[in-house]
Amino acid sequence: MNILSNLFAPPQTTKKDSPTQPQGQPKAKKNKRGVEIKSAQEIEIMRQASAIVATVLKEIGERVEPGMTTGDLDLYAEKRIREMGATPSFKGYHGFPASICASINAEVVHGIPSKKKVIRAGDVLKVDTGAYFQGYHGDSCITIAVGKVSQKADKLIQVAEEALYEGIHQVKAGNYLLDIAGAIEDHVKKHGYSVVEDFTGHGVGRNLHEEPHVFNFRTRQLPNVQLKAGMTLAIEPILNAGSKFTRLLRDRWTVVTVDNALSAQFEHTVLVTATGYEILTDRNKI
Repeated sequence: MNILSNLFAPPQTTKKDSPTQPQGQPKAKKNKRGVEIKSAQEIEIMRQASAIVATVLKEIGERVEPGMTTGDLDLYAEKRIREMGATPSFKGYHGFPASICASINAEVVHGIPSKKKVIRAGDVLKVDTGAYFQGYHGDSCITIAVGKVSQKADKLIQVAEEALYEGIHQVKAGNYLLDIAGAIEDHVKKHGYSVVEDFTGHGVGRNLHEEPHVFNFRTRQLPNVQLKAGMTLAIEPILNAGSKFTRLLRDRWTVVTVDNALSAQFEHTVLVTATGYEILTDRNKI
């Protein structure tokens, strides 16, 4: 288990590795200052980057139907991101070949879109994407119930989204990462699900992944950073219906549950404010 992995870096990548930037983007400067506090101007740009992400995910959620392929969704997402003046954050990042991660059912994260991967009624589909706009990133993920899903799948998706907001509600200057993690963990366990510990959320801004690691479970193995106004965090709980443990497939990207149980995930890019938070990737504002 590597709880120091951020959610998008491939599992074989360690914290010491230097990430590559997506195609067409300038090389990011190594962040030597730890957790960055964004200026008002930077925050405004991140609002725009995040609005692009929210728009794309909202449109994908409305257009997904059985018979489409995950490759279809990837082409659509890239087209829309570029139409809005941004570039896909994920494409080329650590060599990832697509603009979205599309993970179905027991696939936990990093599913590679394909024209051969058909979406079927009853599937639990996770779509994660990011946009790079004027030097800053927005990052978000949704889980989509495709057509009529089982009661078990519907409940898992519901609790996963609730867990995200339980964590977000703990965000305000003066609170700590453990406040977020504890709220998420308690909600997940109350409903009998497990929190995936192999990956964490992260800071986001000039780089797709920045400090701090935003964890979803109580731990002393990661720094319990105090939140300050101007921080921008990608909060992203991942829930499994069975075991919390995962394994990596031969493509070196797709991560699946070890017991073939369903998995669900939601993510928002969130700004810490003096009195609370602002959800930058809020799809309800689009």
